[in-house]
Amino acid sequence: MQRNKDIYYIDAIEDAEALTIHVNDLVYLFEHFPEMERYARLSMGSLFGHLMERVTSLRFASAKEKYQHFCEVAYPDIYHRIPLGLVASYLGITQETLSRIRAER
Repeated sequence: MQRNKDIYYIDAIEDAEALTIHVNDLVYLFEHFPEMERYARLSMGSLFGHLMERVTSLRFASAKEKYQHFCEVAYPDIYHRIPLGLVASYLGITQETLSRIRAER
């Protein structure tokens, strides 16, 4: 198992509580509790599906389609609380483009 530091970080837009688990403890859970390994496998499958959808969107969808999907499917409950700069960055578009799209609505 590779144990490299991640290049990503979490930036909370609201107060949040974060929990951590040491990799050795996670391995112990997987080895001693099969349901934990199954849960992790199912979670990773779901995450993979989400990532494939996002990559496809970034590659083939228009800026307007990306924003519409973001608001209506991906994050309908929180999109209005996220700073526009972060939304634009996540969608791979400029803030100016996002402002134009929002003005059309």
